[in-house]
Amino acid sequence: MPKLLIVTTIPATVRAFLLPYIAHFRAQGWQVDAMAAAITDCSECTTACDRVWDVTWSRNPLDPRNFIDAPQQIQQVLAQQNYDLVHVHTPVAAFVTRYAINRWQNQRKPKVIYTAHGFHFYHGGSPVKNTIFLTLEKLAGRWTDYLVVINREDEQAAKQHQIVSAAKIRYMPGIGVDTNYYNPQTVARTDVAQLREELGLTSENVLFLSIAEFIPRKRHRDLLQAFALLKPHTHLALAGTGVLQPQLQSLAAQLGIAQRVHFLGLRRDIPVLIRASVATLLVSAQEGLPRSVMESLSLEVPVIGTQIRGIQDLLPSELLVPLGDIAGIARVMNWVLEHPQAAQNLGKKGRDRMADYDLRQIMAMHEKLYTEALLCTMSKSI
Repeated sequence: MPKLLIVTTIPATVRAFLLPYIAHFRAQGWQVDAMAAAITDCSECTTACDRVWDVTWSRNPLDPRNFIDAPQQIQQVLAQQNYDLVHVHTPVAAFVTRYAINRWQNQRKPKVIYTAHGFHFYHGGSPVKNTIFLTLEKLAGRWTDYLVVINREDEQAAKQHQIVSAAKIRYMPGIGVDTNYYNPQTVARTDVAQLREELGLTSENVLFLSIAEFIPRKRHRDLLQAFALLKPHTHLALAGTGVLQPQLQSLAAQLGIAQRVHFLGLRRDIPVLIRASVATLLVSAQEGLPRSVMESLSLEVPVIGTQIRGIQDLLPSELLVPLGDIAGIARVMNWVLEHPQAAQNLGKKGRDRMADYDLRQIMAMHEKLYTEALLCTMSKSI
């Protein structure tokens, strides 16, 4: 029975993206465990996995616990469980776990797979930060058996900078989107009507939507400033939470649009929200391969996004705007309003494209990679 350990910095990553993979491989008879900070407090995680392991680390890469306490805890679990594969996600967890395995004095080490959900060096990033993060990736690349990249810019960068050898790089288009769940046929019109009523929208009102955490790189300020240029019958819903929410609410008031901007917090009805909208928006400065865009396209709703890594992998050029181009964002939003049929057609074409990003497709790619890694492990042990 193969034994797999999935490692993330926080349990929210497991809960949001990895539960289908855990269920799939456990159904095939695998032992699948997960490790993250305070993961024992995540009921979905403890239910889904064979075992879960708490580890003492922080999302702050400079926290000394990341290199004092966490490596010892990781090595203790490895010694106890004797995993065949360790699949690491998210920057801190990925680096610290690979560091701990590299320093572990054991002849039989697991194969290590690292999924980069968007390198922290990228086109348009700070030159200083890019240099630091590239250096760290190249260092940790020495401790990596397979590197999974989820967008074409990262694939090119991994090869150009030789983070690992080309033979170890695997391109997968994201972590997968469940196109059966995000399906326009499964969203009832009555649910959409109820949502519009909840937001106080009339038949004349048009709704735009953005699904993103309120943090600097999501660039909500650009979105609000662009929305302020639109006609007063339009409304904007913002699904998410984050440290910048009070500032953004103040900005909406300053721009005179507070009555038309709806801060929704965390929502469980994302498909309904998307289907109630004429378009969704993601105007970030940095992404890997954003699943919110894939969810919207799967529901046949067009997306307006910035011309950056990940987003431009998914969208046609007519729906892309340069980063920080407030007038450009407003212009494309107005185009959606003035050309509703053309916009809807782009949404429908988007669902066709999502066949390549479907969860089952990505699951099959993981099966192939895991099989290769296991065969490599067995051949070395013979």
